[in-house]
Amino acid sequence: MKREIEVLTIEVGSTITKLNGFTRPAAGGFRHVAQGFAATSVAEGDVGLGVARAQADLESRFGAPVGRPETFVNSSAAGGLRMTVHGLTLNMTARAAREAALGAGAIVKLVTAGELDAFELAEIAAVRPNIILLAGGVDFGEKGAVLKNAERLAGLGLDLPVVYAGNSALHKPIQALFQAAGLELLLADNVFPDVDVLNIEPLRRLIHEAFNRHIVHAPGMARFAGLTRRGILPTPGAVLLGAELFAEALGDCLVFDVGGATTDVHSVTDGSGEWAARTLEPEPRAKRTVEGDLGVFVNARNIVELAGNAEWEARLAEIRALPATAGEQALTRSLCGFAVATGARRHAGQVSDLYTPTGRRQVVKGKDLSAVRWVIGTGGALTRIEGGAAILQGICSGPGRHLLPPPEARILLDRDYLFSALGTLAQAYPEDVKTTFRQWVDGAPALPEA
Repeated sequence: MKREIEVLTIEVGSTITKLNGFTRPAAGGFRHVAQGFAATSVAEGDVGLGVARAQADLESRFGAPVGRPETFVNSSAAGGLRMTVHGLTLNMTARAAREAALGAGAIVKLVTAGELDAFELAEIAAVRPNIILLAGGVDFGEKGAVLKNAERLAGLGLDLPVVYAGNSALHKPIQALFQAAGLELLLADNVFPDVDVLNIEPLRRLIHEAFNRHIVHAPGMARFAGLTRRGILPTPGAVLLGAELFAEALGDCLVFDVGGATTDVHSVTDGSGEWAARTLEPEPRAKRTVEGDLGVFVNARNIVELAGNAEWEARLAEIRALPATAGEQALTRSLCGFAVATGARRHAGQVSDLYTPTGRRQVVKGKDLSAVRWVIGTGGALTRIEGGAAILQGICSGPGRHLLPPPEARILLDRDYLFSALGTLAQAYPEDVKTTFRQWVDGAPALPEA
C-alpha cells in the first residue's frame, strides 16, 4: 500500500504549474513519489485553477488523494519582482546590489551609477518597478551623493517600497527622509561595507520578503500564502538555494536553466587559488545571471540574430514551445546549445592582459568557474530533448580566455524537474535536501549522470 504524501511542493511558473509529492524515509532525505503538471492559469484570472488541475494530474498518477501534507510554494507567476538599482560606482555598489537582486529572484530593469539625473528619474518612472534598491558608499564613507539620490527618489512620488543597502552611517537621515515622503523604507546591511568586501546575503533575504508580499498580487495567488508557513519563494531563488546546498554536499557547481524566454545561469564556487590573486573585483560565492535575450521559443529570434545563422533564420517558423518532430527537436537543440555556450561565457570571468610599469600581467574580471566539479541542466530544453548532456559537456573546456569548468567536470540532468522543488524544501530541511542530492549522485534515477 502506498504511503501518504508527506511533503508537497507547488511551483506556479509563468507557463507551467508543477506539483511534486515526497515522503520522508527514516534514513533521511526525500523520496519523490508523485508529480503533476498543468498550464498556469494567470490568463483565466486565477492561478488556483492551474494548481487544481496539476493536483488532479498528480492524484491520477499517484492513485490516491494528496491529503494534508506539509506544503511549500515557489512561483514566478506574477512576472517576477521588477527592480531598479542605484549605486555610486558601477563596479562597486551598483554591481553588488545587482548581484543581490538577481540572486533573490528579482528582475533588474535598470542600473544607474552616480547622482541620478532627470533622464534617469524619468526612466525609473517608465519602468514602473515593484521595488527600488538604493545603495552607495562604504560604511562611514561618501554621504552627499547618496542623500541626493534618496531625495530625488522620494520626490518621484511612486507608491512602492525602497530598500536601502548603502553606507550605514546614513540610516537615520534616510529613514527620516522617506518617512516624511510617506514611503515605505526597508533597511539592509551595506552590500559593500568596505573596499573589496561583498555582503549580499542580508539584502537577498530582504528582497525575498518583498517578493513574498508582491507575489500575492498574481490573480488567485493570495490563497496559497496560507498553505505554507514559509512564505512563497521566488523560483530563481529556490534554484540558487538548491545549488548552494548541492555545492555543500558534493562540491562546486554550475546550473543552467534554458527556457523559452531566458537562460538562467547559477554558480556556487569560490574559484581556484591559481586565479584568485589575479581577480580585480570580488565576486559572490553564489551568483546568478539572467540572459533575457537567450530563450529558445519566445526569444528565439534573438538567438538567431546573435548567431547570424542563415539556416536558423529560414526555419524560424518551425520553432515550437514543445517541439514534436525530429526536425523541430534538432532545431531547438541547436538553439539550446548556442544559449548555453553564450550564457556560460557571459557568466564566467574573462582573462585579459594588463600592462603596468613593471610589464604585462594577466588579470581576471568576473566569476572564476575553473574549480566547478558539477555542471547541471534543469528545465525542459536541456532535459527533455536528446543531446542536453553533450551541450553541457561542450562548455567544459577549462580556463582560456574565459574561466570555464574543466573537461573532467561531471554532467547531471534534472529530468524530473526537481531541482527547484528541492531548493524550496531547503528553507526547512537543508540537511535532508543535501542527503537527497547525495542519493541522486549515487545512482537514483531522478538526476542521472549523463
